[in-house]
Amino acid sequence: MGIEELRSAVRGRVLLPGDAGFDQAVQPWNLAVAQPVSGVVAVADAQDAADVVKFARSTNRQVVTQTTGHGATGGIEDAILLRTAALDRLEIDAERRTARVGTGVQWGAVQAAAATHGLTGLAGSNPVVGVTGYTLGGGFGWFARKYGWAADAVRAFEIVDADGRCARITADSDPQLFWALRGGGGDFAIVTEIEFDLFPLPRLYGGRVMWPADRTRAVFDLFTELTTDAPPELSVWLQRYQIPGAAPTVAIDFAYLGEPDEGRALTTRLDSIEGILTDTRGALTPAQIGRITAEPTDPSPSLSRGELLTDLDDAVVKTLIEAPVAPLLNIQLRGLGGVLAETRPEGGARGPVTEPYALYLLGLGLPHLLDDIQTRFTDILDALGPHITGSKPYTFLAPGETASAAFEPETLARLRQIKTTRDPHNTIRANFPLHH
Repeated sequence: MGIEELRSAVRGRVLLPGDAGFDQAVQPWNLAVAQPVSGVVAVADAQDAADVVKFARSTNRQVVTQTTGHGATGGIEDAILLRTAALDRLEIDAERRTARVGTGVQWGAVQAAAATHGLTGLAGSNPVVGVTGYTLGGGFGWFARKYGWAADAVRAFEIVDADGRCARITADSDPQLFWALRGGGGDFAIVTEIEFDLFPLPRLYGGRVMWPADRTRAVFDLFTELTTDAPPELSVWLQRYQIPGAAPTVAIDFAYLGEPDEGRALTTRLDSIEGILTDTRGALTPAQIGRITAEPTDPSPSLSRGELLTDLDDAVVKTLIEAPVAPLLNIQLRGLGGVLAETRPEGGARGPVTEPYALYLLGLGLPHLLDDIQTRFTDILDALGPHITGSKPYTFLAPGETASAAFEPETLARLRQIKTTRDPHNTIRANFPLHH
C-alpha cells in the first residue's frame, strides 16, 4: 500500500512530499530539527487519528503526534506526522475544578479560560506550548513546587491505542496505562484529549527584575537565599543572558501564588541590588503567566541542554556564574523542592525530583554556531562533574539523549514492559522512544 492511499483513509488534510505547503507543515517549533517524514495528516477528529494508526500499522510505518513540535527530536524518517490543531475542545467545569482539553490546545488558551473562574492549570512558562505533550512528559512550571507535576493532576485520557481503537483511560479502567501516560511520555498511545484538575488561584504576583552583568554575583547570592527559605508558593529562577548585539544581563524571575502584598514582602530583597534595568513585578492573572519570562512564541532554531544539580558550591559558581555566557544565549537556574521532591503513592511514572536545582542551557541553533555551542555544553558539564546527577525531567531531554535519563531503572523497565505489551509493533513513537 503506497503512502498516496493515506489521502483516502482520512477526512483531514494530507500533505505528501512535493505538495504545496508540505515543507512548512513538517517544521517543528525548533527549526534546527529536521523531520523527513513520509506524510503529514491534519486530523479532523479522533477517528482520523485511529485510521492513521491502522494505516501506519498496515504499511509498517510509525505515527508521531505533534501539536506545536516543541519537543521534536528528529529521527522520524518515513513516519506519518499527525498535526492536531483541529482537536481543540476546551471545557472548564468550575464546580468540579476540572478541564477537558483536546490535544490541539495550547496552555495559553487553558489559562485564559480557567482564569475567569479564579482557577489555574499546572502550566509551564510559555503559553504556546501544547498541553498534551507537556503533560505526558510530566510537566513542571511555576506552580510545581506547590502542586507537583502536571501529569499527576490528570483524571482521564482519551486515546487511540496501537490497534487503532479509541478508549477512555482512567485509574480504574486501566491502571497500568494510566500510570505510564502520567509522565512516561507519548510512546504508548495517541492521546486525543485529557481531563485534569484545576487549582484555585485567586491572586498571583510575579515578574522579572533585570540588572547589568556586573551584578551577577550579587544576584546569584540573593537567588540562593531566596530559594533556600522560599515557601512552596514561591518559585524563583535565575537567568543569565547574552543576546547577540546587546550587553550581557542577569535577571531574577519569580512567581508567588498568593496576595501581592505577601509576594512583595517575600521578594523585597530584590531592591537591595542597585542598577535595576527592568522591573515587571506586579499582580498577574493565571492567563498572564507567560509575561514573567516573555519567552519567544515564534519558531526558531535552538540547541538546549538540561540537567539537575545537587548543590551550588564554588565549582558550580565558577562554571555557571563567573564564566561568560557566550556563545550561549541563556544560562538558567531554577529552584526546585517543595511537592516536586515528595513521593506520591498515587502519582504517575514521573517520580519525585530530590535535586534542589535545575539547570537549562540554551544556544542559537545556526549552522556556524553549532560546534561552539556543543563544545560549551561539554565544557560546562565536564566542569560540573559530580554536581550533576545525569537524571533529568523528560521535558528537559534534548535531541540525541534517550528516555533512560528521565527515569529510575525500575520505572524505565516497567514503562518498557508496558510499551512492549501495548504496542508490540512499535507503531506509535514519542519524542524520546523507550526502546532504541
